Amino acid sequence: MQLVAERLSGERGGEMLFSGLNFTIRSGEALLVTGPNGIGKSTLLRIAAGLLRPAEGALHLEGKSAEYDSLGSASHFLGHLNAMKPALTLEENLHFWQSFCGIGKRTVLHALEMVGLADIGHLPFGYLSTGQKRRASIARLLVSDRPVWLLDEPTAGLDKDSEAQFSEFMQAHLADGGIVMAATHLPLGLPHSRELTLGAFV
Repeated sequence: MQLVAERLSGERGGEMLFSGLNFTIRSGEALLVTGPNGIGKSTLLRIAAGLLRPAEGALHLEGKSAEYDSLGSASHFLGHLNAMKPALTLEENLHFWQSFCGIGKRTVLHALEMVGLADIGHLPFGYLSTGQKRRASIARLLVSDRPVWLLDEPTAGLDKDSEAQFSEFMQAHLADGGIVMAATHLPLGLPHSRELTLGAFV
């Protein structure tokens, strides 16, 4: 399995942000997308997730299994927002995402234990601190199995211990044959990752 970009261009509000991108991310590989604010990192991830159309070119997943009909359906997208309903409990939110994305190898309780939130799963999501909300959104990646993780500044709001823990989750995902594409200003603790610097390709 590999994620392939061919002559990919992206725009926002009619302004071209990047153009002519060509890259391949194979199973077990991570690509870190870097560059200044406003250069198009989030736009690139949103195109991969199927939330935006490319201005030109294509981004697709080769060698995917029959259960996925597109790159978007094979992906988890973690954006700046955590995609949780504030009035629902943490457990209710994760059960919703598990029913939407598919039941994986881990239960909701197991995923909460992994991110250190098992004792507050009964609380409404809106009651959580910024760091707890981000850890809860990481648990969303763990309750359903999807081969591609698209991560936009994934460590925002996390303390050092949580950053290290999330790095372990990403490394385990890669070791299992998964793919990670992450927009970040900070190192993610992935020693063999490659880097794509937007702005250098415009």
